[in-house]
Amino acid sequence: MRSAALLLLSALAAVIALAAAPKASAHSVRIATDPPANAILSVGPTQVSATFNETLQPAFPAMTVVGPDGNLWSTGQPKIDGAVISVDVLPLGPAGTYTVNYRVTSADGHPVSGSWSFQLTVAGTGTPGPPAQTPAAAASTWSARWTFIAIVPAAVLALGIVFWRIYRRKDAG
Repeated sequence: MRSAALLLLSALAAVIALAAAPKASAHSVRIATDPPANAILSVGPTQVSATFNETLQPAFPAMTVVGPDGNLWSTGQPKIDGAVISVDVLPLGPAGTYTVNYRVTSADGHPVSGSWSFQLTVAGTGTPGPPAQTPAAAASTWSARWTFIAIVPAAVLALGIVFWRIYRRKDAG
């Protein structure tokens, strides 16, 4: 019984170590945006996109355009096409800074997120979508989701090993 407790403790330590491991640094890198970062536009784009250095996985993409009013100006679901993520944009409204936020899954399975901005110099007549979720809240949700996906299978595996060891000992004794 003592060795089973030691094995369980070791398995839990392994799960915690895996969950707290630092991220690898060889993820997808954004190499281009449309519109370009810090572009100054008199007419809003109908779509925004980001191009990466490698093909993206289609899992959990996110891309939003947030206006100077704090509202969403993107519409529909983001699309992944090879190394490009894009989303449609509503006709823009107030002049000012619009920020494009994205989250993609790189070829190695790790999430990559970032943002860039562009300026609209002439106000449009568009109607905004709902208020945007803050990037910190979105990142927190994403991080919690990936942590859950990693920890649950590891914990199930660890508990399975412990129960198998205990069962095997009972058969031997």
